[in-house]
This record gives sequence, C-alpha cells and structure tokens, in this order.
Amino acid sequence: MIHNMNLVPWAFNEVKSGRKDVEVRLNDEKRQKMNIGDIIIFTNTENGEELKAKIVNRYLFDSFEELFKAFDYKRIGVQETDTYEIMNNFYTKEDQEQYKALGIEIKLI
Repeated sequence: MIHNMNLVPWAFNEVKSGRKDVEVRLNDEKRQKMNIGDIIIFTNTENGEELKAKIVNRYLFDSFEELFKAFDYKRIGVQETDTYEIMNNFYTKEDQEQYKALGIEIKLI
C-alpha cells in the first residue's frame, strides 16, 4: 500500500539526508492502516519535492514522552533541546490520549 505524508522543509531535508529515519505521528485511523513493507511518499510542503521510503518497523507508545525517551533525537528529527511537548503544537492532548504515539521507522528507496 502507498501512503502520502507532507513534511515541512527542515523535516523533509532530515529524511532526505538519512539522519531522520523515524517519523513521529499520532496513531490515528490513517496511520493505523500503515504496515511494515508499505511505501510512504513524503512531500516537501514548500516546493513539492518527493521522497519514497519503505516502512521497516512501527513502534507504538502510550505517549510522545515515552517515544522521545526511546529514540535518539537525531533519529526523530528534533533538536537536542526539544522535548515531547513539541508534539502539542501538532496534536491536541485529547487526541494524544485517544490514539497514542507512533514511531514509523523508514528506509529511503
């Protein structure tokens, strides 16, 4: 199955360079359909450039706090000083409690 995801330029560039190999998302209905072996097409929101990656693993956590503790900050594409609370900019606390946190490990193809 093929999935499409948008990434802001800095996150897109981290994936493109290979430094970021875990995409962090809410485990909502859309992400629950993602399986190991599926393809993700990442689109740069600024210029429309695309990258293809294969899902090599999925990591489900009860919270973004747990996810941030499990991975080196470089792998998830955040700054060393960022905390899990940065995810509050993207998802409501209610959605986080309902859907939990998902780390999608990828490999560029």
